This record gives sequence, C-alpha cells and structure tokens, in this order.
Amino acid sequence: MNAAAAPPILVVEDSPEDFATIVRALRAAGVEHAIHRCEDGDEALEFVARRGRHAGAPEPAFVLLDLNLPGSDGREVLAVLKGSPATCHIPVVILTTSDDERDVRTSYRAGANGYVRKPVDLASFLETVQGIGRFWLRTALLPFGEAGAGLRQV
Repeated sequence: MNAAAAPPILVVEDSPEDFATIVRALRAAGVEHAIHRCEDGDEALEFVARRGRHAGAPEPAFVLLDLNLPGSDGREVLAVLKGSPATCHIPVVILTTSDDERDVRTSYRAGANGYVRKPVDLASFLETVQGIGRFWLRTALLPFGEAGAGLRQV
C-alpha cells in the first residue's frame, strides 16, 4: 500500500518533544504513513469523529494515546473510542509515563489494545515505538471502514 493511500497513525500527545521522538522512531522503522498529532483529548475525539476542523479526517490505522492530557484526558478518550460502535474497532495503544497499576487495569478494562510505559532513555524510547509501529502496521490485520467492516494489513 502506498503512503498516500495508507491510513494515518493518530498520535495523541501534548509533549512536542515526545511527539517528535515518536515520529523519528516510526520513520526509522520504515513507516511512511501520515502521522497526525492531536495535542489534547478533545481534539483527538474531534479527529476520530471527523468533526469541526477535522471533518475530512481519515480513519486512523491505530491510535497512540497518552493518558495525561489537557482537556479530556486519555482515559476519557479511550472510554469514548471503545464505547462507540463507530470507533471501537480502531486499535488504541496507550503510550504513557504512568506505570500505576490502576491505570494499566483501567485501560485494559476500557478496551485498550496495548499499554506501554514510555522508556526514559532515548534509545529505549525509539526502540519501543519502532516495535509498536512494526507490529500494528506490518504484522496485525486491522479492521477498517464503517464500524470495522473490512480487514487490511497496512
């Protein structure tokens, strides 16, 4: 699938530094997909629902979601995405600094497809994000389209 036709990756991250590192890691892993950034939970919900300034947004291949965000936090975003028949099929991987057991349990109970703690050192951070990208874009079969009606390997 060429990059123009490939579904984008949605990164919900308020830290510009972490976002830049995520993009760097995905590009180093050979990911050519467009990468969209939402800086807070409210914008992420608009993007996925294709509302407001994101009215023409494509459905993401998967979402990398930070938990600690301004506006609606990642926990709320996850609950909305996984609670809606229109978006529950979109894979959501939590990528956060929190290793609180309650956050891990709550995220999986709410339907997260993965929970990854951001490593503190740069090399580990890059390696972790590259692994996430490789798995979700090269290995996993993903649902797509209206309520996940089709399958794709992107």
